[in-house]
Amino acid sequence: MTGRRNNKPRTAPVNRPGLAVAAGAGAAIVVLAGLLMWAMGSGAARRADQLHIGGPFSLVSGEGVTVTDRSFPGKYLLIYFGYSRCADVCPATLNTMAAALGRLGGKAMRVQPLFITIDPQRDTPAVLHHYVGTFSPRLVGLTGAPGALARVEDEYGVASIVHREGGAAKGYALDHSSVVYLMAPDGRFLAPIPASASEMVMVRAIGKYID
Repeated sequence: MTGRRNNKPRTAPVNRPGLAVAAGAGAAIVVLAGLLMWAMGSGAARRADQLHIGGPFSLVSGEGVTVTDRSFPGKYLLIYFGYSRCADVCPATLNTMAAALGRLGGKAMRVQPLFITIDPQRDTPAVLHHYVGTFSPRLVGLTGAPGALARVEDEYGVASIVHREGGAAKGYALDHSSVVYLMAPDGRFLAPIPASASEMVMVRAIGKYID
C-alpha cells in the first residue's frame, strides 16, 4: 500500500480470527459510531475526504478473478464488510443494498456493490460466489489472503471481535462494525450509510451523489 496510507492516522485497529481481541475493537466501533452521526446530519464540520477512509486494494472475487479498486472505472462503489455465516445483520444489509439499487433505476448502473469478507478462513471464493448470488447478480464478493484483507480493513476502519464457540478450532462467530461505504469513482470516500438504514434511506443517500 502506498500514497496517503503513510500519513493516515490509525483510526481503527483490526482484529482477525485467531488473534487476540480486546479494548481496541471497542474504540474502533466508537469511531465508526461517530461517522454514522456525521452521515445522519449531526452537524459535524469535517469534510468526508478528511476522514481518510478507503485506499487501494487487490482481492479475489467469487469467480477467482483478481479485483482491485481500479476494476470498475467510472463506477461508484457501495462496499460492505461482513461474512457469510453472519446470522442476521449481514443478510439484512445485503438485502437492503440490493433493493435500494433496484429502486435507483438507471442510476444503479453507475454503482457497483461489493461485499468484502472479514472471515477468509471460511469464506473461500466458492463460498462467496454462492452467498452473494442469493442477494443480487450484481453483487461481487471479495476475499483474499489474511494480510491483504487486514490492510483493506485498516483502510476502512473496520473492527471485529472473535467469539469462540465450544472450543472447536473453527467454531467462532464475529461481532463487527457494520457500515456501508459509498465511494466516488476517483476513490474518494463520500458517505457512510448505517447498515440499519431502510431501503429508501439508502436510496436517498446514494442518489444524492449521482447526477
